[in-house]
Amino acid sequence: MRIKSLGALLGIAVVTALSGGVAPMALGSADSGHIAVDQSEVQSRWFIELAGRPAADGNNAKSLDREKQAFRDAAQAAGVNLKERYAYDTLWNGFSVEASAADLATLKRLSGVKAIYPVVDIEAPRRAEQDGEVGTDMFTAITQTGVDIARSQLGLTGQGVKVGIIDTGIDYNHPDLGGGFGSGYKVAYGYDFVGDDYDAGTGAPPMPDPDPDDCNGHGTHVAGIVGAKAAAAGGVTGVAPEVTLGAYRVFGCDGSSSADVIIAALERAYKDGMQVVNQSLGAAFQWPQYPTSTVGDRLVKKGVVVVASAGNNGATGTFSGGAPGIGTDVIGVASFDNAGVFLPYFTVNGTGVGYRTMTFSAPAPTSGSEEIVSVGRACNVDGLTGNPAGKAALIVRGACSFAEKAVNAINAGATSVLIYNNVPGIVNGTLGAPLGSDVPVVGISQADGQFILAQLPASLTWTDQQSSFPNPTADLISSFSSYGLSPDLALKPDVGAPGGGIYSTYPIELGQYAVLSGTSMSSPHVAGAVALLLEARPKTRAADVRALLQNTADPKVWSGNPGIGFLEPVHRQGAGMLDIDDAIRSRVAVAPGKLSLGEGEAGPQTRTLTLTNRGSAAVTFALSSTNALSTARTIAPSGTTNAPAAFSLAHYLGGASVTFSAPTVTVPAGGEATVQVTVTPAGGPENAIYGGYVVMTPDDGGAPYRVPFAGFVGDYQAIQPLDGFNGATFPWLTKLEGGFYVNQPDGATYSLVGDDVPFFLVHVGHPVQRLELEIVDATTGKRVHPVFSNVLDIDYLGRNGTRTLFYAFSWDGTRSHDNGKGTLDHRKFVPDGDYRVNVRALKALGDAKNPDHWQIWTSPVVTIDRP
Repeated sequence: MRIKSLGALLGIAVVTALSGGVAPMALGSADSGHIAVDQSEVQSRWFIELAGRPAADGNNAKSLDREKQAFRDAAQAAGVNLKERYAYDTLWNGFSVEASAADLATLKRLSGVKAIYPVVDIEAPRRAEQDGEVGTDMFTAITQTGVDIARSQLGLTGQGVKVGIIDTGIDYNHPDLGGGFGSGYKVAYGYDFVGDDYDAGTGAPPMPDPDPDDCNGHGTHVAGIVGAKAAAAGGVTGVAPEVTLGAYRVFGCDGSSSADVIIAALERAYKDGMQVVNQSLGAAFQWPQYPTSTVGDRLVKKGVVVVASAGNNGATGTFSGGAPGIGTDVIGVASFDNAGVFLPYFTVNGTGVGYRTMTFSAPAPTSGSEEIVSVGRACNVDGLTGNPAGKAALIVRGACSFAEKAVNAINAGATSVLIYNNVPGIVNGTLGAPLGSDVPVVGISQADGQFILAQLPASLTWTDQQSSFPNPTADLISSFSSYGLSPDLALKPDVGAPGGGIYSTYPIELGQYAVLSGTSMSSPHVAGAVALLLEARPKTRAADVRALLQNTADPKVWSGNPGIGFLEPVHRQGAGMLDIDDAIRSRVAVAPGKLSLGEGEAGPQTRTLTLTNRGSAAVTFALSSTNALSTARTIAPSGTTNAPAAFSLAHYLGGASVTFSAPTVTVPAGGEATVQVTVTPAGGPENAIYGGYVVMTPDDGGAPYRVPFAGFVGDYQAIQPLDGFNGATFPWLTKLEGGFYVNQPDGATYSLVGDDVPFFLVHVGHPVQRLELEIVDATTGKRVHPVFSNVLDIDYLGRNGTRTLFYAFSWDGTRSHDNGKGTLDHRKFVPDGDYRVNVRALKALGDAKNPDHWQIWTSPVVTIDRP
């Protein structure tokens, strides 16, 4: 996924109250009691999960048909007006429907209904900004993950393995992707579920057809990473160039998709016999119980390896992973920066210097020479340390904006501007706006800037060529890559691969090749690698693949300060960088592949690791452990684009201690052995997330095997999920006035006519297991009905994306009611009068019977006075 791209869901998933709308809100002026309405919409699409098993779990077609018809009949008898969108039988049993928010409580109480979830929109992929973009060399990317060795030494290509791509379709006419569609071509399977004009965000309906051609670009790019095969010099060869692809199109040319369309595509991919499914998409801040995740889990149980992006929400804090990557059995993939970047370059004394042209700059020339002069920082307060008239001005980054530096040099007569970094890495900057000059402004690396300084006096020569250059941030986690854990404290993500600045195939009519970045690019790298693994070891169970990848992955150092040597947090890199040739050649497998240790309040945790040896000789392992960095549990403020500012990393090594039932373990040939591992949780600040690795080093000098572990410091239920911001105390009771939600701390009267209904603004700073809005009598505090008093109940609600986003729940003065005689009334109106509403949040992993595991806020008095 690119940042803000396919599946990033940087906005919050919209859900709806049982009898009114709910949407995420952006903070206006909390201290003044006004919050602006932003992204407000009423949710009307829902997943209805039925109680019976789907066909993949053994149910039969007749039973599934009877159950669905019984639901339709019951809904009609209850007076619910709903429209079916999709009916699911194979991997999930139920429907997606359109229904009013007021009918939701009625539907939830129908016999045979297991659960209801909102159908969230999946944000549209954004097309590549090809002008001036530079890409990571695909060849260097595959050297980071052992793909080059798997292909050159093991002879693997992915031949005979089917990989399904759930995305924007594939331009199958692309020469690197086979040049056609159907039997005998690389893209042999597929279906378009939506059509060109579909957009879930605007309500443009799906118009399915059999042709999964791609008019967006994202899916073609993803497919190229999995399995392109260069048809000519300059083409792209992906990870597994001989795979067979399935193209399952769930996006139009522009606009968003929705989760129900994606599940329909997953069912089709399963029926088509895909062995691996890649989903470079997701809904951020979800629980693993969300339907796209559970369908992914079921696919794995049926023998399909499911790989998905972990998400591009690294700047929004912890617990930001998305569904389906957050799924229990899905392989959630993080992104690392690549070893090489493919850049245009100029030469200095015969040495190539790669550069990035800054945004809003004039284009760099492709020929000609200029003398170079160093002018220092070139800020207004500094002046220039050299005269750049008629020359290329060399400037060091820092102290003022790129635009200020460039303007000062250009005004002094510079013919080009070279800004070199003051930290490792190539400057990738923006001038903020056009400068009205034809002088190019480019960024170069710190190392290249220092090299040029050492060469002076010297000249540069511009070229029209590109080449691969070493990336100073190679093997470090990408800045956009999301943090875990899962809300149920499962370790996520699982493993990582290169995902930043990947050059891959693109639709012919959109330029044929392009550069995209994100976990959308790291996920297909892993999916292609899994195809190599299945080619080499075809009897490998889908459920065992993730552990094999984790056992042999390579943890990487912390991107914040690589020189210290601390390991990147486990809940951001998972097991580390994929090492597929080691996974293929491994003779020992360790299960489970990861240890999710839960909350520290429970004390030391003991787990059993089982080592299975399929080799012909016994192997003895020395057992040890190493810790990675911990982080605070955080949520980013609004507008944050810088990960360190968002997270406030707790700079300690975690302090978890690991002991073993024995210092070594010997695994006999063709047999297995077990070892007990006891992890004492980390000390340090409460609410931190710690992690590390159990390390098993073989006595034959081979590479170590590892099992990542992670857990939560302290009492998980001590977190108050409903919190405030900038001193404001939330939730709020509000009125909607002039485009603002206005706080009513002293209570308010509502006519329930038009928009004059109570809105309850809730900021969810941490995922909640259940959220309820309960109506009580304002005087007695007793519920308005012993059983049916709730306005709202939502299970598994994810956190808000930033400190300044909120959910707004409305109440239209009704409640659902069952008369106890088997007939479910549509709804009942509460009489006019004075009420309060209790906002009740069951904390993540909380016990509903334990009062301490609920956070409860009671509203001011809500007076209902209908005209």
